[in-house]
Amino acid sequence: MRVPALLCALSCLVAAPGPADAAERSCADLRQFYTGKGFTLAGVPQTEISGEHLRMCPQGPTCCTSTMEEKLADLSTRETEGLIREAGRSLQASFNALHRSFDTYFTELHGRSERSLQEVLSPLGPLYSQNTRLYGDLYTDLRQYYRGSALNLDETLSEFWSRLLERTFKSSISTDVSLSEDYLECVAKQQETLRPFGDIPRDMKAKVIRAFVTARSFVQGLVLSGEVVRKVSQVPLSSECVRALMRLVYCPHCRGLASVKPCSNYCSNVMKGCLANQADLDPEWQNLIDTMIQVAASFSTEPSLDVVLSSIPARIYEAVHYLHENMDTVRAKVYQTCGAPGEPGTGSPNLPEQRGKSSSLTASEYKPSPTAELRLEMQVSDLSSKLREMRQYWIQVPMALCSKMAAGGAGQDKCWNGMTKARYLPEVMGDGLANQINNPEVELDITKPDMTIRQQIMQLKITSNRLKNALDGMMWTSRTQAKTSAAQEVGCV
Repeated sequence: MRVPALLCALSCLVAAPGPADAAERSCADLRQFYTGKGFTLAGVPQTEISGEHLRMCPQGPTCCTSTMEEKLADLSTRETEGLIREAGRSLQASFNALHRSFDTYFTELHGRSERSLQEVLSPLGPLYSQNTRLYGDLYTDLRQYYRGSALNLDETLSEFWSRLLERTFKSSISTDVSLSEDYLECVAKQQETLRPFGDIPRDMKAKVIRAFVTARSFVQGLVLSGEVVRKVSQVPLSSECVRALMRLVYCPHCRGLASVKPCSNYCSNVMKGCLANQADLDPEWQNLIDTMIQVAASFSTEPSLDVVLSSIPARIYEAVHYLHENMDTVRAKVYQTCGAPGEPGTGSPNLPEQRGKSSSLTASEYKPSPTAELRLEMQVSDLSSKLREMRQYWIQVPMALCSKMAAGGAGQDKCWNGMTKARYLPEVMGDGLANQINNPEVELDITKPDMTIRQQIMQLKITSNRLKNALDGMMWTSRTQAKTSAAQEVGCV
C-alpha cells in the first residue's frame, strides 16, 4: 500500500498529470474553500488544470485560474491588513487606557488641591474671601495648560503673584486712601524686584512648572503614540507584498496542499519584507517609550507630583504671611519706587497672630498620606510596566502575524516553503528596510521608503525630544515661542 500512496503524494509536484490522473485530482476541496470565502463557483475548475497561466503561485498542476489567483491575492492582502489594523487597534486601546488612568489621577490631584484652598487659606480672612477668584483663576489656568492651552506657564504664575501683591498691598492701605489703576500696576510690577513674598514664588514656580510641563508632555506623548499606531497601521501593503502574501497564504490551496502550513522562516521573510518600513519605526519608538518611562518615574521623585500639587495652597498662605510680617519694609520700598499715594493707614491684612496647622506645611515638609503615596507608586508602576510591553511592538508584529499562520517548530520539514511541501532553506532577514536588500520573498527598493511612515518617525523623534526637555525642566518662555501653533507648542522645547 505504501508505493501507490507515495506516488499519489508526488503527483502534485511533477508536471501536469495525464487525463486519468487529472480525474483523480478533484478540485472539490478548493471549490468548497473558495465558496467559503464568499466567491462564486463560476469558472472554478472541477479538476486540476495546467498552471502555466499562474503569475504569483508556482506554475504546475493547480485548481486556480488567473481570475481566482487575483481574487485570492486581494483577499490575502485584505485579511493581512485587517490583522495589522486589529493589532494596531489593540495597541491604541492600551494607550487610551493609560491616558485615561493618568488623566484621572492627575485631575483628581488637581481638584483635591483646589478644594483644599478654603481650608488652608481661610485664616487669611478678607485676603482669602475677597480674592477667591484670583486663586480660582490660577487653578483654571493650570488646568487649561495641562489640557493643551498655548498659555505661557511662567508668565501665568508671575502674573498671579503680581496680582496677589497688588491686592495684599491695597488691603494694607487705609480705606480712605484711593489707589489708581496705574499706581496698583506699578505696585504689581515690584513683585520680581522687591521679592515681597520671599523665595516662595520662585521655588513654587520652578516646581509647578516642572510638574505641569512633564504631566502635559506625558499625556501628549501617550496621545501621539496612539495616533502614530493608527496612521501606520492603515498604510496599505505594497504590490510586491500582495504577490508575496498570495504565495504564502493561498497558493498552497491552489496546489492541493490546503492542510500544509507555511514554514515559519518563510513566513518571517514575507512579513519582514511587507512590514520593512514599519520596522524602521523601532529605534525612535523605543526611544520614545524609554523616555516616557523616565518621565513616569519622575512623577514620584521628590518633590513628587502629589507633593507639588497638594502644597500649592500652603505655599500661597506662607507667601502672604511672609509679606504681612514684612509689610512695613515692602511698603516703604514701594513708596520709594511708585510714590506715596497718601498717609499710610493702620489697616492691615486680616491675618492670624500665629499660623495654624495647615499653614505650617511647606513644599519641602509636606508629606502625602500613606494611601496617596501608595496610589502614586502604583500609578507609576502600572504606567511603566505597560509601556515596557509596547517597547518592541514594531519588530514583533511580523512574529505575531506568523504565529497565527505558520507551522510550529516540529513541522519545519513538512511545511509550505513557497514552492512545495519541504524545508525552507533561505536565512531569515533582519528588521527594517535596509535589511531587505536580499529578501528572497519580497522585492523592495530600499532607496524608496514609505513617506507616511517617515513622517511618523519624525513625529516620534520630536515628541521624544520634547519629553526629554520637559524632564530637564526646560520650557518655552519667549513671546514668540508662546505663540507657536498648538500642533508644535507643548510648553517645552
